[in-house]
Amino acid sequence: MIFRRGQGRDLIGDDPWAVARRRMVAEQIVARKVSAPAVLAAMAQVPRHEFVPGRSPADAYGDHPIPIGFGQTISQPFIVAFMVEALESSAGARVLEVGTGCGYQAAVMAAAGGKGGSIEIVPALAQRAERDLQRLGVAGVHVREGDGHQGWAEEAPFDGIVVAAAPPEIPWALFDQLGPEGRLIIPVGRESQSLWRYRRTPEGMVREELMAVRFVPMTGSD
Repeated sequence: MIFRRGQGRDLIGDDPWAVARRRMVAEQIVARKVSAPAVLAAMAQVPRHEFVPGRSPADAYGDHPIPIGFGQTISQPFIVAFMVEALESSAGARVLEVGTGCGYQAAVMAAAGGKGGSIEIVPALAQRAERDLQRLGVAGVHVREGDGHQGWAEEAPFDGIVVAAAPPEIPWALFDQLGPEGRLIIPVGRESQSLWRYRRTPEGMVREELMAVRFVPMTGSD
């Protein structure tokens, strides 16, 4: 992956963005037990501030979600790192993101070695994310405007699917698009939400509750 804009000074020296990113990884992510080397490297590399322009380093890399318009948010850094680690994907894995938003999580997934697609139901967000991903030279991610409840059947099966918005119930299409040993990471619920990991096995789906979360509702129809 190549980040074209300001990459040289962004990753070395005392640049405030690099300092903020190193602090983010140490204090928010490693401190909360995320340890996968590829995920930590991706979080240290991807310029989060490029996806939330106009923010200060402290805000762009702060321990909180950030509004991105249209009632949507970019998740706090820890949640992004946790979900990408929970996919347990190896380099070159085929992955699908549901809920592109500003494109930051898609960039992190690509930097961690995943290849695949991302679906966004809000046209303006899908177009903005695609422009920013292309501008930053993020390879291996294709953005599609559409209803994430339906997944992306033409590109299935996937080794991993991560959903960045909470439906009240899991869309069955996403189960159908998992490959053998495929993992689905998804928040489920309305007022009370839990993050779940589903894994396809020869005996059927095995599920694991990971943590309590709070995501924006998943829109569209199932």
